[in-house]
Amino acid sequence: MLGYVFTYAFTRRATAFTVAMVIGVILEVIGYAGRIMSWEDQWKENGFLMQIVCLTIAPAFMAGGIYLCLRRIVYAFGPENSRIRPESYTRIFIPCDLISLLLQAAGGGLASAESHSGKSPDLGDNIMVAGLAFQVFTLAVFMILCVDFALRTRSRYRSLGSAAFDQNPIFVTTRSSKGFKGFLVALTLATICIFWRSVYRVAELAEGWTGHLIRQQDLFIGFEGVMVIVAVLALNIFNPAFTFKEAMTGLGGLGTTKKMKKQEQEREKGISTSNSDVEAAKVA
Repeated sequence: MLGYVFTYAFTRRATAFTVAMVIGVILEVIGYAGRIMSWEDQWKENGFLMQIVCLTIAPAFMAGGIYLCLRRIVYAFGPENSRIRPESYTRIFIPCDLISLLLQAAGGGLASAESHSGKSPDLGDNIMVAGLAFQVFTLAVFMILCVDFALRTRSRYRSLGSAAFDQNPIFVTTRSSKGFKGFLVALTLATICIFWRSVYRVAELAEGWTGHLIRQQDLFIGFEGVMVIVAVLALNIFNPAFTFKEAMTGLGGLGTTKKMKKQEQEREKGISTSNSDVEAAKVA
């Protein structure tokens, strides 16, 4: 968490990505605080509820941060290589992530309330599982589109060479940097880790709060804790605020479509003004 905060304080870039990741890691901290409470007293209900709810919903924020990065990557290589418009990635996956988050949060809240009142938490648990399952589906579709974009980009590069990529000097410099290449690897690794973790949690919570998987500490550490740690550390080391640098303030941010339309209008206006000057010169 401190790594993301210090990076943003130093660079003032990647605001939305940083907010998503920081919220996710804060929830992880709260969840593990709950696990420490349970270690001190395994019958203390508050600690259990803190960890079951916070550790379940935290990666949804991290997934949101990952979704925000793909739009930047598409602009860095060239929108022509993508099957859909760069902005569509955000418009499709962020709402899906919010739906997943709301289902998990609502289910966790309901399960906690039922548990406090001495009732069965099964209904709330089922809603949490539905949210997690939707998150798994969304991540799967996201990974398919990522692979499709990579294959299309590679195919166009073989046919057209460097002309297949955007020739904006900022993007040319970004693509050739080792940091950017490291970021692509880190983002891929983080996506796989969050996906793997989400699949595990669906299987775990599908059995309820008294199932077999939820009692296996080694599986929890390996498929929950380690997966999240690898994901957040990878994206911390190759933070887009560093690896994208100036490209973070260009195309790919909020309002990109408006910016592009404005640039097009300015170009057309410049051409029109230039033609008027030529006509005036001829008359003179």
